[in-house]
Amino acid sequence: MAKITLHIAAAVTVFVLLAGCDPISRHKVLSTVFDGVPTLPPPEQICTEYADLKLTAFKEELAGAKKRAEAGDVSQGSVHLPYDEKKCDNCHDKNKDDGLVRPAKQLCLMCHKDFFQGHFQHGPAAVGDCLSCHVPHNSAYTALLKTDRKVICDTCHKEQRAALSLHNKVAERKLDCADCHNPHYGTTPFFLK
Repeated sequence: MAKITLHIAAAVTVFVLLAGCDPISRHKVLSTVFDGVPTLPPPEQICTEYADLKLTAFKEELAGAKKRAEAGDVSQGSVHLPYDEKKCDNCHDKNKDDGLVRPAKQLCLMCHKDFFQGHFQHGPAAVGDCLSCHVPHNSAYTALLKTDRKVICDTCHKEQRAALSLHNKVAERKLDCADCHNPHYGTTPFFLK
């Protein structure tokens, strides 16, 4: 009997894992298998709670960047000029659901026109995902970066480097990626300068 219960528990666990991690799929699986599973709150509540959670995380990220900028050397930090000049309406529209005048992936290119000057483009920049590397308002780091320019590339690029011995020598000399590569675009593969 214990063996059968163990097999059922293992099967349910696998089924729950395969159903995904979102609360609705998990609830469907649990309520199918078990009696007495509480009902889900209305979808509006789930969406609102998720949006509030994401907004809180985003505000905390911005507040942390602002604290670092205020506590650190101001010459090392950066502030987005429209934000500094309190021109919030350049980017924000309180009448829209997402609060932006354009979709987030089009927003930066409203002002940064003719930005790409090379055939080769860095993936996030090419699709307008500027916020993968930059914060929109202020930062403790130059160029509104999320983190120091010496480590920002490593947040995504974990693959083995081509020309590994050359990259190791560059790292020993305390150079960073942007000393040799343009982080947004280039006329050569790998955006070499």
